[in-house]
Amino acid sequence: MSFSPNSLLERELWDAGFTVVAGVDETGRGSLAGPVFAAAVVLDMGNLPDGLNDSKKLSAGKREELEMVLRESAIVSVASASRDEIDGFNILNASLLAMRRAVNGLQRQPDHLLVDGNRLPCGLNCPARAVVAGDTLSLSIAAASIVAKVERDRHMSELGRLHPGYGWSRNCGYGTRQHIEALKRLGPTQHHRQSFKPVRDAMELRLFVDEQGDG
Repeated sequence: MSFSPNSLLERELWDAGFTVVAGVDETGRGSLAGPVFAAAVVLDMGNLPDGLNDSKKLSAGKREELEMVLRESAIVSVASASRDEIDGFNILNASLLAMRRAVNGLQRQPDHLLVDGNRLPCGLNCPARAVVAGDTLSLSIAAASIVAKVERDRHMSELGRLHPGYGWSRNCGYGTRQHIEALKRLGPTQHHRQSFKPVRDAMELRLFVDEQGDG
């Protein structure tokens, strides 16, 4: 069954007396390299861009088009958690940290949040509701998913220019065959997440090859 996001969750909150509702989502949790990004978006329901949907259901071109419109029509904040934070806190906690940073960065602070997933960041300054598959249900969360995805894709493309060979402009750091093969051949960069098994395996392989060469 396929769902399209709508404003029902937002309207429930407005009817309950909340006036500034932000959707929050993250992207990059499964990537082998780079930060995890999150976005918080307060939509103007009277000025919605056409075609808002879960970012995974949109082409790259459509996401970029919508992100530009959202920057003009909505209140938007983007934040990230670094590779070091991912390795130090684990990917779940780093994702929640990025979400909290995105919320705190909004120019107008919300009085209620709709957060994609089944966990809420700690330390929020307003009530929040976790919404499983929220990017398919809530327009605000769908908007946040688009902004976060576009910003992270741009970041990974920039890192890809600095570290050619891994295909980050295409795979955004995810574990595609090209990326895994490059890890084995070139070894990890400082942007790879050392707490992720494919990266640890590549580090061990590189260490073994170096030891064999020294012998």
